[in-house]
Amino acid sequence: MKALIVVDVQNDFCPGGALGVKDGNKIVPIINGLTQEFDLVVASRDWHPEETVHFDNWPVHCVQGTEGAEFHPELSTRKFDKVFDKGTGNKDDGYSAFEATNKNLNEFLKGKGVDEVYICGLTTEFCVKSTAMDALSNGYKTFLFTDAIAPVNNEPGDEEKALDDMQEAGVIFLTSKIVLR
Repeated sequence: MKALIVVDVQNDFCPGGALGVKDGNKIVPIINGLTQEFDLVVASRDWHPEETVHFDNWPVHCVQGTEGAEFHPELSTRKFDKVFDKGTGNKDDGYSAFEATNKNLNEFLKGKGVDEVYICGLTTEFCVKSTAMDALSNGYKTFLFTDAIAPVNNEPGDEEKALDDMQEAGVIFLTSKIVLR
């Protein structure tokens, strides 16, 4: 069984948001197409409280119940079987979808018989990378749609390093063209 994991395609990570990723909104149509090709689709979202240690290192973003924490308005959520909230506590960073606090993603996927996960979303060097690495450590064959991710790029080379780290760990890269007709 295969599952698509859509990571943090939220307003605050798209252009104009508190941590807007350049061109983050341009991956939305690709992700919408990908969701139609998988029988199981899950999504993660940052869902931070107003006060959290996470904001010691980042601008305030994706605060529970705010417009910034909502999924991008053009993202089709109809095919989402479950949404996994992360970073919900005062001491949680919640980078990986596997750190969800409302339901255990690993248990959910294993319960559905999933052995392969395909990852897309925001941001390449933080939440996407953390999710991919945790997927590997949980025993999933892990794929990354490289044309359906976007980086923050705080420092030059951040994206390349994250991609190298993932590939060295065993994440398999592909593009949506392989799946989309």
